[in-house]
Parts: sequence; C-alpha cells; structure tokens
Amino acid sequence: MSETGGEGWGQSGNPTSVFAYEGHPGPEEGGMKNEGEIRKGEEEGQGKEEDEDYDSPPERQIVVGICSMMKKSKSKPMTQIMERLCKFEYITVVIFPEEVILNEPVDKWPLCDCLVSFHSKGTNERFPLDKAVEYANLRNPLLINDLNMQYYIQDRREVYRILQEEGIDLPRYAVLTRDPDRPEECNLVEGEDHVEVNGEVFPKPFVEKPVCAEDHNVYIYYPTSAGGGSQRLFRKIGSRSSVYSPESCVRKTGSYIYEEFMPTDGTDVKVYTVGPDYAHAEARKSPALDGKVERDSEGKEIRYPVMLTAMEKLVARKVCLAFKQTVCGFDLLRANGHSFVCDVNGFSFVKNSMKYYDDCAKVLGNMVMRELAPQFHIPWSIPMEAEDIPIVPTTSGTMMELRCVIAIIRHGDRTPKQKMKMEVRHPLFFELFEKYGGYKSGKLKLKKPKQLQEVLDIARLLLAELGQHTDCEIEEKKGKLEQLKTVLEMESSLNDTQYGHFSGINRKVQLTYLPNGQPKASSEEEEGPKEGPSLLLVLKWGGELTPAGRVQAEELGRAFRCMYPGGQGDYAGFPGCGLLRLHSTYRHDLKIYASDEGRVQMTAAAFAKGLLALEGELTPILVQMVKSANMNGMLDSDSESLTDCQQRVKARLHEIMQKDQDFTEADYQKLAPTGSPSLVNSMKIIGNPVRTCDQVYALIQRLTSQIRKRLEDPKSADLQLYHSETLELMLQRWSKLERDFRNKSGRYDISKIPDIYDCVKYDTQHNATLGLEDTLELFRLSRALADIVIPQEYGINKPEKMDIAQAYCLPLMKKIQLDLQRTHEDEAVNKLHPLYSRGVMSPGRHVRTRLYFTSESHVHSLLSIFRYGGLLDEVKDQQWKQAMDYLSAVSELNYMTQIVIMLYEDNNKDPGSEERFHVELHFSPGVKSCEDEENVPLGFGFRPASAENQEKQTNQGSLEDLSQDEPDRALPLSELISIRRSPMIRNRKTGSMEVLSETSPGSSKGASYRLFPSCSRQSPEIKPTGLGFEGCSMVPSIYPLETLHNSLSLKQVDEFLNAVCEDSSDAHAKTMKALSVLFDTSSQGYGQAHTYPPPKALSSSETPVRPPTHPLCLSSGPPSTVSSAGPSSPTSVNPSNPAIHFSFSE
Repeated sequence: MSETGGEGWGQSGNPTSVFAYEGHPGPEEGGMKNEGEIRKGEEEGQGKEEDEDYDSPPERQIVVGICSMMKKSKSKPMTQIMERLCKFEYITVVIFPEEVILNEPVDKWPLCDCLVSFHSKGTNERFPLDKAVEYANLRNPLLINDLNMQYYIQDRREVYRILQEEGIDLPRYAVLTRDPDRPEECNLVEGEDHVEVNGEVFPKPFVEKPVCAEDHNVYIYYPTSAGGGSQRLFRKIGSRSSVYSPESCVRKTGSYIYEEFMPTDGTDVKVYTVGPDYAHAEARKSPALDGKVERDSEGKEIRYPVMLTAMEKLVARKVCLAFKQTVCGFDLLRANGHSFVCDVNGFSFVKNSMKYYDDCAKVLGNMVMRELAPQFHIPWSIPMEAEDIPIVPTTSGTMMELRCVIAIIRHGDRTPKQKMKMEVRHPLFFELFEKYGGYKSGKLKLKKPKQLQEVLDIARLLLAELGQHTDCEIEEKKGKLEQLKTVLEMESSLNDTQYGHFSGINRKVQLTYLPNGQPKASSEEEEGPKEGPSLLLVLKWGGELTPAGRVQAEELGRAFRCMYPGGQGDYAGFPGCGLLRLHSTYRHDLKIYASDEGRVQMTAAAFAKGLLALEGELTPILVQMVKSANMNGMLDSDSESLTDCQQRVKARLHEIMQKDQDFTEADYQKLAPTGSPSLVNSMKIIGNPVRTCDQVYALIQRLTSQIRKRLEDPKSADLQLYHSETLELMLQRWSKLERDFRNKSGRYDISKIPDIYDCVKYDTQHNATLGLEDTLELFRLSRALADIVIPQEYGINKPEKMDIAQAYCLPLMKKIQLDLQRTHEDEAVNKLHPLYSRGVMSPGRHVRTRLYFTSESHVHSLLSIFRYGGLLDEVKDQQWKQAMDYLSAVSELNYMTQIVIMLYEDNNKDPGSEERFHVELHFSPGVKSCEDEENVPLGFGFRPASAENQEKQTNQGSLEDLSQDEPDRALPLSELISIRRSPMIRNRKTGSMEVLSETSPGSSKGASYRLFPSCSRQSPEIKPTGLGFEGCSMVPSIYPLETLHNSLSLKQVDEFLNAVCEDSSDAHAKTMKALSVLFDTSSQGYGQAHTYPPPKALSSSETPVRPPTHPLCLSSGPPSTVSSAGPSSPTSVNPSNPAIHFSFSE
C-alpha cells in the first residue's frame, strides 16, 4: 500500500457498498471487494509491485460490523462516516439487520473483526445489550466502544461516581434513593427556597435529575425572589425542549440526583470524542433558557462549533478512557470560569458536519488498521503524521519551523460613525449619573438597552414639559433633546438590519462630570457658560460592521490559513488545511482578542469563522471565541481624553489648515517634516486648504440638495439604500455634517474632515446606484484632506508620533513581547501531554497564534512605533529603507489593515544562538478604495528572496518554487485565496475539504508571491462583482501582505520592544523636553498666529531609545508562570510599568 494510502483513504477513491446481512460471505470466505475494484486500485498506483500478477487472490479484508438499532445504523451521520470508512482499501462495513439482532441467536449474527455496537432505546424495542455482550464474548472482535461499561452509562449515579473517581469537575450533588414501596421514607427535607438531601443543602435554583439516564425529565426549581416555579425539561418534541410550570415543590416519587444550578449564560456545550486524542465541540442554546429549540431552514437544531480549552481537552480524554467509549458524547457546562461535566451519553455522532465525518472516519479507520492489520498480514504502515511539525521554507532556502503568528488587524467596513454632544444640567441626568456610579471616576458609559431606555425616558419627559410650559426652567436645548430622542427611538424601533436595533452593541451614551460647567467654546456662542456643575452628554451611534465588512473579515480569515504550511497526503493541495489539521489535533494555541467596540468584535468573529472553517452565525462564535481586551486599554482607547501631546498636535494642525493661501515651503516643513510622499502629494492636491474646504462645503450643500429633491419625488419615497438605510437617514447624516463643518464666522472645523471622508467613502462604495452628482469630486477632495488630518493627528514629527503611539500601544506592545517570549519557553499551557499523545509525532510542538482586532488609532500607533522607534537603521539596512519608503507612500490605513509578525525556529542552530529564532514583519494597508489610482505604492511582495539567494536560478525562499516532491510543500500562487464572487458558495472535493480559491490557470513567476491576492496586481482585469445578498454592494478586495523585513532575529525584536516599553514610562517628559529645545532654536521666522512652531525632523537614529536592562535569554530559561486561571508576569520579563497586568488568559 502506498504511503499516502496508509495515512488515510485508499487510493481507489470509490467507497465499497455498505452490506446488510443476507447470507453474505464471512471474512474467512474471501474479501468484500471484487477483482475489478482491486485491478482499478492497482492501475491507480496501489500494489505497484504486483502489477503483473492480476490473478493473485484479493487481500484479506477487515470487516467492521455495525450492531445497533436500525434507526441509528441508517442515520445520516452513520452512513456518511461508514461510506468514508469504506475508502480504506482493506476495510469493509457490514450492518447487522435489526430483525437479526432482536430475533436471532448470537451465533447466527454476521461475523466481523471489529464491532461498533451501542445501546439505544428504539420506538418500540430496546437494544438487547446482553446479547451484544454475549456476541462479543463469542467472537472476540475489536470493540470500538466497550459494552459492559454501557450498563453504567444508563445510571446517572454510576456516571457521577466514575467522573468523581477520575477527578473530573462536576456540579455539587447529592443522591436521593427512594424505595418504590415506601417512597415517603427518604432523607429529604424541603423548604420554601431550598431542599436538604442527606444533610446537604441546595438553595434554589437547583436541578433535579432522575437517576435513570434514559429519563430526560429534568426539572430546575427557581427561588421565590425570581418568581418561583420550575422549568421542566424533556426530550425534544417538535420545537420545544422544556416548559415553565408554576409548581415549586419537588417530586415525591422516584429516585433523583439533586445538584446546584450552574449559570452558563444560556449555552450548553456538547463534546464528541473519537478516541482519546480527538474531540469536536458544539454549543447550543440551553434547553433551560426558554424551551424553544432554535432550528435552521432544514429543521435541524442550531448548534455552533466551539473550541475547547486545554483543560477541557484533557477532560474529553479522561471521559473517553474512563468509560472505555471511543466514540462518546458528553455535556459540559461552562460557568464561573470553570467547566463541569453534567452528563455522559455514550456513543454519539456529530450531525451535519462534513469535517467531522472526514475526521471521524479517518481516526476510526487508522485505529482499526493499527490494531488488526498486523495480525492479518495486511500491508499497512502506521502513518507518521508527516505534516505534524509545521515546517516552512525560509527566504534563505533553509527549512524552519513556524512557531508563532501575531496579527494586529483593523475592523472591517462599517456604517458611518455619528456623534452628538450636549451639556445637560437637569437633576434627572445627575440621578442617572449617580445610579450607575459615575461619580467614582467622573465618567459613565451607558450601552445596555435598559440604560439607553432610561436616557430616552428622560429626553421624552423634558420635551413633554417644554411642550407644555415654554417658560419652564429646563436648560437643555430643545433641538439637541429632540435629536437625542430621535436617535434613541430610531435605534429601538428599527429591525436588526438597520443600526443593530436597541441591543446596545453599536451605540452608547457617555456622560462626563464637569464641576464648573462647560467652558465657552467660541465667541459665536450667545451666552457665557452657566455657573455650577454640569454633565457633558455624548451620544454615539452608527459605526456598525456592514455585510461587506463581515465578508471581508471572513474571506481574510480563510486566506490567513494559507500562511500556515499545508498538510500531507489527503491534505496536500488544499490551501490552508495544514492549519485546520494543527487545530484539530490540539497543537494550535489560538487566542483572539478584540476591543469592546461592536464592529471590532464582530470582525474578529467573522475572521475566526473563516480561519477555522466554522459554520453558523457570528454571535455564538463571538461569545465563545473572542476575548474582550478592554480591561487594561490593550485594544481600546478613550478618544474623549486626549494626551497633552495630542491636544498640542491637533491645535497646531488646525492652525496650519486654517490659512487662506497656498501651502508654502515653510508649511510643507511644518506639516510634513518626515517628507512622506503621501502627505506631500495630498498637500499638492489641496493647494489652499481654506479654498479646498470651501469646495468641500459647497459639494456637501449640493449633495444635501440632491437628496432633498429625491425625497420629494414619489418614486424615491420607499427607496432602500445599502444596509436598509433610508433617504431620510442619509439626509440626516449629511445635514449634520453641513451644519457642523462650517461655523457662523466661516471658520471650518477640521476635526469633521475624517467624518466627511467617512460618509462619502461609504456612499461612493455602497450607494453609487443613486447616481448623485459630484460625489467622486467630493471623495477626491475630502480624501486629500483626510490623508493629511488623520495620520497627522497621531503626531506631526517623529518625537510626537512616538509619544502618542506609546500612549496608545504600551499594553499591546508588552503583550506582543510576552507572546514572542512564551513561544519558546518550556510552557505546559496549550500543549499536548507527551504521555497522552499516541499517534502524534510532535506532541511538544505547537503553533501559537494571537490575533488582536482593534480600531484605526492602535494600527496607526503600532506602525509608528515600528517606523520611528529605531528597530533598524535605514542607512545600514537596504530592505528596511525600501520598507520605510513603501510605508511613507501609503496614504490610508483602511479597513482590515494588518500588521503581521511571524516567528520561526531553526532546530539545526544552537539553542543559545541568535540565529535560532527568526522574525518576519509583514503589512497590508487593508481594503482597496473604490477610486484607488493606478499608481498605488508597490511593495516587494510577500516573503521575497534574500539578497544571497537572488542570483540562484530558482528562489528557494519563495513558496511557489518548491520542488514537487517536497513532502510538506507550501502553496503555489494559483492555489492561494482570492475574494470569491459569491462569498456563500463553497466547492467541495473528495473528503469534503474546501477548495478555497478560484484558481487561475497560470502561476506567476517571480522573486516573491502574493499572499491572498484579492484582485492581485498580476491579474488586474479581475473585478469582484456585486454580492447576491442585501441587494447592492460589491465587496472591495484587500491589498496583499507585503514583507517589510524578513531577516530579523528574535533578540533584535525583543530588545527593541523592551527599549520602547521602558522608554514609554518617561517618554512624555523626554518628548516635551526635546520639543522645548527645538522650539527655542527654531522659533523665529514663523507667523505670529502659530502657537506651536513645528520642530525639525528627527532621524530614526535620533529618537531616544534606551538599551534594555534585561535582554531576553534565548537559551533554556525558567518556565512561564502562566496558568489557565490567569497569568502573572513570567520571570524573564521585566515590565517597566508595574501598573499594567494582563488579567485574562494569555
């Protein structure tokens, strides 16, 4: 048998028939495949040595018998898995007919070498487990699931006893055993809100389970404070799995287990093992929630694949081994940061998962062959899992092991963000502020529906009072109150496709305490500020991830798999399947973090769905897989509280942009001291900033006028725009910008430029079908303005950029440093236990993936740190100079911008050598803009060849040029992902592995390749077409990753991060000192109006960076002290800021 055949399916590719028992020859009477099939297999490369001997008898077949009730034997999962099992060349499946099982003696049952048999309760008949045990004793087949243990599984008391003996966590419980003849004689004391069983007290809510596992009538009793009564669970009937009952008293007959109720947030996790080393988990809505079974369009219960933690995987292994059930289902409750097993069901298959069917058949087939092939002298080699170690080629031609992937990614396409500010003084607002603890910090964020409803109620009340008494003492402006009311009512009344209904995820109200009221903003205000305290109310809405954003994120996730090496054998040639293989065997340590913004979290969930080939809706994926990282500012930033440096920068930026004259040479020095080509180009387009703002303002007026005319046209009355927006809402957006952009004195509010660009970008992309005039000109001008304002708000010169970047990114940089360090430390978390890893060649190896989803501010800041923090010297390093030139030509960090760090290990190098660990830095500016010019900046491709390799005929560093016989070859360009025309269609190949791209017929030749080219530059003629859902909008493609540097050592990167992190503790003081010196020496020659004269540019070598006091030790260091409960700082790290802790699992 061929090597690949040994690893998975037989080479013939055709499943044999699944036989029933009708006088079929037994295994000793000959094989189950005819000679024609064998010849076909030989012609396709099997048994090549015997090619000339066609008359030789067929090989001995291993017969797998299926002995269960017919409903189970003929079920879809069983059929799917057995068909796949038959693809093993030497395996044949025989199904025992139900009438034979029930009516024939066991010596008349079919013969088999391996038995799959399990107890179940049929409609009329119960499976005769006694006879199955008798058959097993008679024939002694290999048992997939032990039969004697199945008696224990039928009794919940025994199940709990075995779980307890194995040290598996389960809810606190007590057993009440009643004598059927004297049920009243039992050790039960019932109170109004508790029961006492055998002296153990269970306060309500508690659970009452019959001891018989076949009895699904489980009751949950609620406390009187919550309304009392009970929820009665039962085996699903139609669309119901439980009903509420007002009955609060426990049952008085029968034996029960009483256990404490575990708060799981309405989700149960069902785990399915196939042997001790494989487990698939799915989450479903808890039947205790409301009793309504959520079903899909095909009537199946909705379940969502979820990831198990390292501890849960160990539990799965223990359950599988303790109950001696290879195929075994059990239930997990995730509550209070722990996982508890509450039920073990025995033999159970996953429904409707092609990937699980493939995996299950493979695991079972290999298990059968491993155990039985030797004794039947069948030629079969144990698969060595050659794809286990994720080996990839490096740019220098050597092979290194991928150890860590870190990606920082901006969220996907969103609806325009909108904001309204108002000062409030009414006592009701102060009461609300106090109610939710606003006085503790002076700030309050309200996002929950109940909280937003309270704000809406206050607004309605004040407006009603204003309507009745125009002279009443309500200081809040009526117009602002009406807008507050309109927005909150709009949010609560719209359906889910609008701004996300009143769920609280995409809108919020912020209240800030102002002890002396709000200072007068400008001379145009009619009155001076009132005395006494007030609250600044900021209402934010919009900014929700669009369907296009979801598709972008999911496609990028799917494409991201291709950065991991491909699989072997059956996995070969399927892009990204190496990652799925790693992940399914527990050697992929994945954590996904997101800021607390809804659009960021949903982007993370959509990306995870694509990355891991998950199915179903995003919300459960979000709940189960995306960690919120807002507890320490790692991915969030409070945009309302700017640093002093940011305030200065904004003020200087506003002054420069308010000059009614063409930019002078001095202005270029002030505004673009770094000489960035993208900035200089935008300044040339603008010329005179005030005149450009005049044009933008006039274009906005023209646009609102066109929308008003459309609204007057009866044909347009019910026009639906993208994402269910209406013309009225679109007019509201633009009218507000028109009001806010220019004040009464004619001065422009520069801070509104990003909002204008945001809106016109959205409408040009998604509402182009309206055919509004001059939108492209508005897009061009507002983009040029935004390309100056947005990046320069993060600092104009290098010291400012570093100061602001460090204020945003310090916790994230520390976390990235920990991620890189812990990859090669002797860490037990998220690794397989070597003793438990039979059949896996590299249990000690794993790939760590850390994904951080965030907003524009963090992406700008992190990129500034890499650019200006002194990582490398542009003068000495040509590749870094090219990378810096490329970055300075990028004008916008659009949606889905990525910064990717990849760490490799060269196992041939000495553990203490700097060459042992190799780091690569990659970048993509994200989504292509709808009007991107042809002269977009070109990078140098993804992982280009290193200098010493370029003169060779073939580029060994480029993944596309690997020789064909390389066992774990990476992907050629033609197989890499592209944004598909329809995001919902998935082609399938044998084994149901996904075909991840529409492959192009030719493969590009060159020194580097494009990772996930969407509309790649090699084929500019490919244009994504419109999507087939939500009506109207094409999904823009994403720029491919470009390599910034591919020959960094880990020591270099670690010392750089160390220096930047240590430097940031006093960076503010240093920056201010540097600026003051610069101001003193260069203050003459500038106009009097400029309060903050710009300093001259500092080169990267001038940026103050201290060497690290504790560089990373690359030899064997002490183990990390991280535990699953939450890490403390590892001993190899010396954080400069003790206030920063990562209180979540690393």
